[in-house]
Formats: sequence, structure tokens, C-alpha cells
Amino acid sequence: MDYGLKGRSALVTGGSHGIGLATARQLAAEGCNVAICSRSAARLKSATTELEAYGVRTLAVAADLLEGNAADQVMDTVEREWGEIQILVNNVGGGGRWGKEIVEETELRVWSDVYEKNAMAAVRFTHRTLPLMRRAKWGRVVTITSIFGGNEGAGRPWFTMAKAAETALMKSLSRMPYLVRDGITFNSVAPGGIYIPSTGFDDERDRDPKGFARMIDLEYPLGRLGTPEEVAAVVAFLCSTHAGLVNGANITVDGGQSRGL
Repeated sequence: MDYGLKGRSALVTGGSHGIGLATARQLAAEGCNVAICSRSAARLKSATTELEAYGVRTLAVAADLLEGNAADQVMDTVEREWGEIQILVNNVGGGGRWGKEIVEETELRVWSDVYEKNAMAAVRFTHRTLPLMRRAKWGRVVTITSIFGGNEGAGRPWFTMAKAAETALMKSLSRMPYLVRDGITFNSVAPGGIYIPSTGFDDERDRDPKGFARMIDLEYPLGRLGTPEEVAAVVAFLCSTHAGLVNGANITVDGGQSRGL
């Protein structure tokens, strides 16, 4: 299926590894020019090499999105180099393991940092890309949230709150006629447990291999964690010309892990 993305320009935040890189690869494979940003210059260099193999334009910008002006710096670079963005994937985030199990023992700074890295990063990038999309009369904004930001309602509260805010942002924007009638759609993708090397799942497995295997068997109906590529496939479809009627959706990609309807 041709997704109609050849020659379009996309920005994937946090695009140097995990779901972000898998999404960037999927879009590049469809002929989409891809810009990525990340804190790690080494990861950006490696990711750029991968993306260039698809024969598309690539752009990599190093930025720490916990710094208030980082999103503007990224967008200034993209606008200067390309002058356009039709697709934004708000993927940067995290913090689901930050803080402590005891809420009152967790510093308030953790709450603000997690909110900044997730919800406010999505706000800032979306705010900057909307004029470009309206000018093009076409756009796709997809935000990577979490099952913990929806009906599942579990997880550490600072992370759940931030992801719920991202979901609400997409839903609210999807109800604004002046935006969607300019051809822009807004959707959320909510992954469950996704295996990304050198992340918390590795730590859990190394600490207690039998307990980890038992947890996977009990909590995951498919008997395994998901992959970044499985999430990226859904994101790519939402970015496509075939998904024009999908607007304001919150799509779960978790293999049946979540218990909410």
C-alpha cells in the first residue's frame, strides 16, 4: 500500500532510538524526508546513517527537551533548513520509572520534569508546526502516549498525569474546525510494554529472571513484550493519506495488556 508520503517532511522527536527511530525508519521507507532530535549526539549520528540509506533528506538536531528553549531551537533549525513540516510525531518523553514508590517521598521536581519532558514538549512542538501545516493545507500530528495515560490509569502518578495530558491535547485539537478543515489530524498512540534494549525491562530481567518471566506470562496475553516496529507501523498509517478520517483517536498498541475497555 502506498501511504502517499513520498516527498513530505516529518519531524520525529526523540527519534534516535526505540519507538522514535522505528517510526523515523518507517516514514523514510515510505519516501518521507525525516528530521529527528535527541539528547545523544552519538545516537543521532548512528540514526542518521540508517535513515540516509533510504535515499531521503535527513536532519538531526541535538537538544535536551528539559531545557525550556530546546524545542524552539530544534524548530528554528528545521525551518531554516527545510522551511516545511507536514508530519509531527511527538515521541520524546519518559519518566515512567522516575521517582519513588512512595509518592510523598518523591520530590515535586520529578512531577514537573516528567510533565515538561512529555506534555509540554508536545505542546511546544505542536504549537510551532501548526502554522507550517496550515500553510501546506495538510498535516498529521501523532503523539506517543501510554496505556497508563488512558483507561488503564495505573503507573506512577506523575507519568500517568503527563501522558493523560498529551492524550487530552490531541483530542482537544482534533475538535477545532479551523485546524482540521485545513487538512490536519491529531491522534494519540498508546503503547503498552515495549522492549527497547538498555531500558528498564533489561534491569528487571537481569535482577530476577524467573520473576520477570512470570510477570510477562501473567500480565501480557501474547506472552511477550511489544516491539518498537509494531508501534511504528500504526504511527505510519496515521500519518498516511489513507487515515484522513482518523482524527481524535487514542489507539492502544499493547497486545491486550491493558484492562480498560
